[in-house]
Amino acid sequence: MTINRLLELHDLAKQESRKYGRKRFLFPKLARDRGRHFIGIVGARGTGKTVLFRQFALEHSDAFYLSADTLDRGDDAWDLIRKLNQQYGFQTFLLDEVHFLPDPTALLKRLYDFVDVRILFSSSVALAMRASAHDLSRRVRLINLHGFSFREYLTFTQGISLASLDLEQIAAGKWQPDHLRAGRFFDDYLQGGILPFSLEEPEPLGFLESIIEKVITRDIPSVVRLVVDELESIRRLLRFVGRSAVDGINYSSLSRNLGITKYKAEQYVGCLERAFILHRIFPAGTNVLREPKLLMTPPIRLLYRDVEDAVGGLREDFFVEAMKQAGIRFCYLKSTRGAKTPDYLIEDAPTKLAVEIGGPGKGRQQFKGVQIDRKLVFAHTPAPEKGRLPLFLLGYLS
Repeated sequence: MTINRLLELHDLAKQESRKYGRKRFLFPKLARDRGRHFIGIVGARGTGKTVLFRQFALEHSDAFYLSADTLDRGDDAWDLIRKLNQQYGFQTFLLDEVHFLPDPTALLKRLYDFVDVRILFSSSVALAMRASAHDLSRRVRLINLHGFSFREYLTFTQGISLASLDLEQIAAGKWQPDHLRAGRFFDDYLQGGILPFSLEEPEPLGFLESIIEKVITRDIPSVVRLVVDELESIRRLLRFVGRSAVDGINYSSLSRNLGITKYKAEQYVGCLERAFILHRIFPAGTNVLREPKLLMTPPIRLLYRDVEDAVGGLREDFFVEAMKQAGIRFCYLKSTRGAKTPDYLIEDAPTKLAVEIGGPGKGRQQFKGVQIDRKLVFAHTPAPEKGRLPLFLLGYLS
């Protein structure tokens, strides 16, 4: 491909970005980031990586947008980037869908070592990017691009701009009335609004289903050696998790119900977690089996059960996603004798903080006999009542 053709595609990409009036919350962080490292954006398909890069190119005259899937088979990305840098003065390169290049890790290493440019790259194959980051060591900083937080969803869909809240503010009731008023949009968010592509897709769950199938048939096999029959095992695993109650789903139960080894269960779950489909939450303490509890990224559970049947698991899915988006460390609390315990322990709080997640009727009986400094109940309610806090408040953490 000629340089002139690349310049034409770059201009078209910038022009396309003009139709998007708002920017993901990650955008200003990318603009402020400085340092010698390259930045890799890791996220599921459909989270808006391409739009983010095109908007960045529009606002930075020295930035060049290059989608790797537009290059011809014989194109040398190294040579093209050097020419665009040395002859045309571009200093920042936005390499979108970098996994389409023959050896992206080798290219990034070479650029880092021999060319004075800034590189931001992305890929919808999140699994591959994790492997590349390990190989690239200090050269790359990976940033996760999740779906919308509830706060971000409100900005994009309702034009409502609200300040973020931290855990201490939520626990102490230090929110504004507008934070509670916006809770009326939470169910729409939970049932599909978390997906950025829902802004343009009238049936986001159908689109989500096709994304997951691409992950299973294309992304995972490109990184992990699997035989064809194992892809169906991964589909069966997802269906089993999606149709089951959240408690008791771990490697052992997957192995027992699906007829696979615990090793294979762990391997498949690890791949699906790195593809932003499942979450593994490990238990607190050292005197229990270290098998994780498995949750799904919302609203994937709705592909397997309707809202009424799935809502209990969907609430916990949201809690886990909100913690991950905010970068808060937590674990689940496991009882060794089946006694009632709270759901989770938040480890980043100033004091130990136990959290119970549930519906409107959830109360504090789960905390009997639990020796933890502070205890919070988050329920699927529109306002605080009887010691329960609205679950949606956790959507303001990021």
